[in-house]
Amino acid sequence: MKIENEEAVYENANLGTATLDEKQERTPLEGIRVLELGTLLAGPFTGRMLGDFGAEIIKIEAPDKADPMRQWGQQKDGEGLWWPIQSRNKKSVTLNLRTEEGQEIFKELVKEADIIIENFRPGTMEKWNLSYETLSEINPKIIMTRTSGYGQTGPYRKRAGFGSVGEAMGGIRHVTGFPDRAPSRIGVSIGDTLAALFATIGTLTALNERHFSGKGQMVDTAIYESVFSVMESTVPDYLLAGYVRERMGNILPGVAPSNIYLTKEGTYIVIGANADGVFKRLCEAMGRPELFEDPRYRTHHARSEHMTELDQLIEDWTKTQDTAEVLELLSEKGVPSGRIYSAKDIVEDPHYAARDMIIKTEHPVLGEFPMPGVVPKLSRTPGKVQHVGAETIGKDNAAVYGKLLNFDEDKLKELRDNQII
Repeated sequence: MKIENEEAVYENANLGTATLDEKQERTPLEGIRVLELGTLLAGPFTGRMLGDFGAEIIKIEAPDKADPMRQWGQQKDGEGLWWPIQSRNKKSVTLNLRTEEGQEIFKELVKEADIIIENFRPGTMEKWNLSYETLSEINPKIIMTRTSGYGQTGPYRKRAGFGSVGEAMGGIRHVTGFPDRAPSRIGVSIGDTLAALFATIGTLTALNERHFSGKGQMVDTAIYESVFSVMESTVPDYLLAGYVRERMGNILPGVAPSNIYLTKEGTYIVIGANADGVFKRLCEAMGRPELFEDPRYRTHHARSEHMTELDQLIEDWTKTQDTAEVLELLSEKGVPSGRIYSAKDIVEDPHYAARDMIIKTEHPVLGEFPMPGVVPKLSRTPGKVQHVGAETIGKDNAAVYGKLLNFDEDKLKELRDNQII
């Protein structure tokens, strides 16, 4: 059904500032305009997720200092391969926020925006005369999402805080690795990613609340807190039971069997069969149904006490099995299992393809560019990757400043000459 006067519908619904193109399909965050400040991971990852679902993301970089993410990771033909993923669906403009004129221009942009994302060290925005209090006076509906190492308050607030430090102080590094070795890191930037996920949740929560109050608010996300939030029962374990969870390699404390096991070809597979019913089915798959009746393995608690010998029994069996055949057998028996995938395994897997989890978008230099698909899947209004990030810093200066602030070519030239953009 065609909706007449779509712009009025959006204004009355208090959904946002940006307008709808009548010919464009509506996406979940259509009409929401986001100003993305900050660099590298946590803040820009939040912008990426909002952009996947249709928000207009205007990424702002300093004219003399581009986001280092443009060059991070592997490169091909001089192009960074991480940047197109992190900056997909975003417009690129430049603005020198260290200058008074740049700050005034940003304030004008804020009047036309719904959300600001920043991940500078606390105090930076205030130093630039761009505090939340100042900006909310300009636009009372503005939502300001702030991600930092330790949050906007507290004794550590002004400390520099990268994701690695947040992972350490949040507790995840203490339990990652093997007990006879130093603490390890996970192979991706999990601290920044978790912070971005919580920042996105906070942003969408504030956006929904704005429907009722008509007011924006500040979303304060700390990396260490985001990590700590997923640390399960480690605190009551310590305070109430005197137990400190330590590094345990590939096992889960008190949970068995749940480990990696070698197959005949020397391939590792994961088997998770700690629930009683699942363990019974694993015993049947192994041709050892009597194990389920053995008092050493009959209950969850008993299996945890005899974890090492149980894991050895299972691996003695898997080492006699072909990988594909044993995984098929376990699947038939309803036992969660799978190979440990590399990037090569992922791109060759039919399930990834069927779920559109590897999509290909045109890159102006590299041609067809593969990247992860949109998560989560919405049945009626799914997210979409419209384009890779702008390969040239400030590519959308004329379009954004001309459309939103009515700057003409003479004004844009003046700003460029004065190094404001």
